[in-house]
Amino acid sequence: MNPIPPTAETSTGTATRPVEPLPRLARDTTAENPWPVSVLSQKYHNAVAKWPGAWVEGQIMEINMRRPSSGYITLRDNFEEISISVMGFSRFVTMARQFRQGDRVVIHGRPDIWVKATRLSFVADDIRRVGAGDLKAQIDELRKRLKGEGLFDAENKVALPEFPQCIGLICAPQARAEGDVITNVNLRWPAVRFKVVHAHVQGAQCPGDVVAAIAKLDADRDVDVIIVARGGGSFEDLIGFSDEGVVRATAACTTPIVSAIGHEDDWTLIDLAADVRASTPTDAAKKVVPDVREQWQLVTNAIEQMRMRVQARIENETRLIDGYASRPSLTRPQTMLEPHERFVDEARQRMTLGLTRIVDDAEMTVEKLHASLTALSPQSTLDRGYAVVQQADGQVLDDASRVDVGQTLTMTLKRGSVVSEVTSVNPEQ
Repeated sequence: MNPIPPTAETSTGTATRPVEPLPRLARDTTAENPWPVSVLSQKYHNAVAKWPGAWVEGQIMEINMRRPSSGYITLRDNFEEISISVMGFSRFVTMARQFRQGDRVVIHGRPDIWVKATRLSFVADDIRRVGAGDLKAQIDELRKRLKGEGLFDAENKVALPEFPQCIGLICAPQARAEGDVITNVNLRWPAVRFKVVHAHVQGAQCPGDVVAAIAKLDADRDVDVIIVARGGGSFEDLIGFSDEGVVRATAACTTPIVSAIGHEDDWTLIDLAADVRASTPTDAAKKVVPDVREQWQLVTNAIEQMRMRVQARIENETRLIDGYASRPSLTRPQTMLEPHERFVDEARQRMTLGLTRIVDDAEMTVEKLHASLTALSPQSTLDRGYAVVQQADGQVLDDASRVDVGQTLTMTLKRGSVVSEVTSVNPEQ
């Protein structure tokens, strides 16, 4: 006889249904008697704990080793879009701090289930660098050599045209990067045209295709700027854009060239040789063309400023003309002559006074001279009863010794003259 199963009670103390024993195996569970989540998670944990440890190879996509006690890595498959979360603790954290995003590594660890979230993770205890580390060293050596040749110098960069009419685009056929660039460019600047050259963007054919595409677009005079675009990928996927031939073709390109390879954190040597590096294909579209809405706003603002300045100039000139028009010299033009009339009148008065004074002074001088002349005139002497005695030759006689008896003398009186003959001479008295 089966025992009576225990019953469950609600929070009010009333029984709801009998609690049956939990099934031991998953196949024994039913809709009426299921496993709780905690039981299933624990069974997963117990099952995974029996799995053996393993070495796994991949590329580091994310790494966080900031805490000394624990850290995590997102490891991506070298060829497939598959990744796994890797957990590690103190010893592993110390070992993993020398690695960076993009490194190819092999990691040893064991699978584990975190019961609280029923999440599968790979708990690592060892990590080592493989393959890509040597390749990265080669690329870094190439970078140093090309930099020494001046291929990355800033003075070799060509400025992008402000308003390109034709854009050359190098990308994979039917690639998402092509759609991103063309769509975003058309949204920002619809008037632009495209010349698209398809090429392999990974694998052995990538470098040769890209070099040929750059040469083709560079020789096309219609192309104003070139974009080399590719979506994200692993370090190995993007290795073709660090090829020496691609880098030299990019540096030698006379047409401005923009590299838009991978995502923001992806770097290849073409980025250093290009005139401008865009973090993504979408970012490249934003860099090569202006935003038509922003340009319209700039034009609108410029027109508004011009109108304001013209209006201000007109208002200033109007005020200036009004000021001129309100001056007395224009409202009553005769006032312009008043200062000159006053000057002429005053000058005439000064001239009259001056001339009068000069004439008065001259009259006084003439009177004084006349009086002096009158006082000194021989006629005045004659008027007083004296006479002027002259010899026959007209000389005035002033010395009796110069006269001989019988000589004729003429004596001029106040009125008339007398001619007489000398009868005697008395030289001294």
